[in-house]
Amino acid sequence: MPEPDPRVRELLGHAVEALGGQEREGQVAMAQAVAEAMDDGRHLLVQAGTGTGKSLAYLVPSLLHGDRVVVATATLALQHQLVERDIPRLVEAVGEQGVDTSYAVLKGRSNYACLHRIREGVPDDQGTLVDVPEGSMASKVLELRAWAEKEADDGGSGERDRAPRHTDREWRQVSVGHRDCLGASRCPFGQECFVEVAREEAHRSHLVVTNHSLLAIDAIEGVPMIPDYDVVVIDEAHEVVARVTQAATDELAPSDVDRAARRSQKHVDTESSGSAADDLADAGDALATAIAETEAGRLDQVPEALSDALVLVRDAARACLSAYPRESEKEEGDAGRQQARGSVQEIFTTAERMAAQVESDVLWLSEPTDRIPARLHVAPLQVWGPMRDKLLSDKTVVFTSATLRLGGDFSAIATSLGLKPAEEGAEPDDAGDSVVPWRGLDVGSPFDYGKQAILYLARHLPPPGRDGLGAAQLDEIVDLVDAAEGRTLGLFSSRRAAEAAAAVVRERLPHLTTLAQGEAQLPELARQFVGDPHTCLFGTLSLWQGLDVPGDTCQLVIIDRIPFPRPDDPLMSARARAADREGRNGFMEVSATHAALLLAQGTGRLIRTTTDQGVVAVLDPRLATARYGGFLRASLPPMWQTTDPAVVRQALARLAAG
Repeated sequence: MPEPDPRVRELLGHAVEALGGQEREGQVAMAQAVAEAMDDGRHLLVQAGTGTGKSLAYLVPSLLHGDRVVVATATLALQHQLVERDIPRLVEAVGEQGVDTSYAVLKGRSNYACLHRIREGVPDDQGTLVDVPEGSMASKVLELRAWAEKEADDGGSGERDRAPRHTDREWRQVSVGHRDCLGASRCPFGQECFVEVAREEAHRSHLVVTNHSLLAIDAIEGVPMIPDYDVVVIDEAHEVVARVTQAATDELAPSDVDRAARRSQKHVDTESSGSAADDLADAGDALATAIAETEAGRLDQVPEALSDALVLVRDAARACLSAYPRESEKEEGDAGRQQARGSVQEIFTTAERMAAQVESDVLWLSEPTDRIPARLHVAPLQVWGPMRDKLLSDKTVVFTSATLRLGGDFSAIATSLGLKPAEEGAEPDDAGDSVVPWRGLDVGSPFDYGKQAILYLARHLPPPGRDGLGAAQLDEIVDLVDAAEGRTLGLFSSRRAAEAAAAVVRERLPHLTTLAQGEAQLPELARQFVGDPHTCLFGTLSLWQGLDVPGDTCQLVIIDRIPFPRPDDPLMSARARAADREGRNGFMEVSATHAALLLAQGTGRLIRTTTDQGVVAVLDPRLATARYGGFLRASLPPMWQTTDPAVVRQALARLAAG
């Protein structure tokens, strides 16, 4: 193993001092390990608890590395934090140190305003460019257009998160996806294009910040999106498998086919090929009929009618593409034509994939709702193979998160990423072509969980049922919230459970303020929660990872049940079955790993600073009694554990009394 680069500790110390912080042992250990991984080409999994300062710990060695480094995050929030706060402060702290501190951010195309769409209009269902949409959106779209023009005039980035407040539907009026883009060489506004400007800046930069999805498209799907690099740091790495899966998932509905057919009507050559657009519309009708006759869920055996309909859509889309005449000089840069053809191409690609019914894909039909009709989905059965073959074999990767060690080691996460437990600790120089060496490192946390937090295992409660919260669980929630005098974040497995708990707490503890997710936007709910300590906030999955409320606001986190995936989840159940067939334990590999990650993220909402104190109460007795409970508990921070409700209520009462 090479000697630690003394510049890493020196530059890190200088940066920490300039930012008014203190040197942390875990941060130093992580920075040196990241530098070693970058130098010797061995992959690194590093768990760094909240408060470690992991951003600086990988940014400093990234700046010192000789070649370009890519940093990929799961969320735009962390990406924004890095680009707007962490990196600029680090660059300012580094000063004149002879280090290339250039950096840029790259996002997916739809995260930037499109000047062509703004200046030329949006195609309607027939592919005709419409200047301003009718109805209530008009004023907001005009506001977004004015903002984008000012961004272009001022040399701004045109990024969505800098735009005036808007809805997803309004943003679609001023942006395009990759299939709808004309391309810089054909677009009359290509020289000003916000995406092209961002890419040019990335080509000039040493550090490029992007997201997991864009990284997956570039490294795994082979579509060039990011300038050449040899090292990537994947932050929020506990999310990367889900994000890579999401990037490789396609959907198809009859309405998509119908829309593509209508858009193509004015562009296809009807003289030489008949009405190819009409044929595509007819294929969409056949798909609608087949879907109506198909039961929702995973489609291990695709019904014959649905299989035939997918082949029909595939062939009709191919014929429709062929019916588009060669583009004349007059039509070059015709956005309506480009976007109509792009929609047909997308239909063809997705239908072809679904019709192939390959074992490496999972196909399912979603349940229809009042607002969303049933849709077909296709996703990869696993992503560890492509990650191993196309990312880990070609780049050096540093995976980091506060949650990577599950059940006491890195094996579960490493396996999901394409790394083999037997390869841990292998030396790069001694490894053969088939071996992918990696190292796991846990740098700990600055928090003393044993003194700051109690893990309450409600062993006396009955197991959770299918019908939601029972009377015993609701009574327990009321007793805990009453002892804490509010100050409670409730993380529930369903919206129904969260609403039921909120209703009971409001009824029995009317002197407290009880908020439920869905009653207002999450930022507004968080503001109210922080503003009054005698408040409870109950919600579902999106609260598990996205809420940061240090201090006295949150002294009790309630988790109603172990967050296993639903038994009928088509992709998770397919992955578990595949593991079982290969002689592994599908439940532990898929369901328990999924639950452990979410539990660790949920319990992490409690302790955010060295002065925070409180209780995590898990109202599912299986965490204490089931055989897999030990694996799940070993995935959590090392809190002091008890099964005694009286001890917990006394502790909460003491905290509430201050």
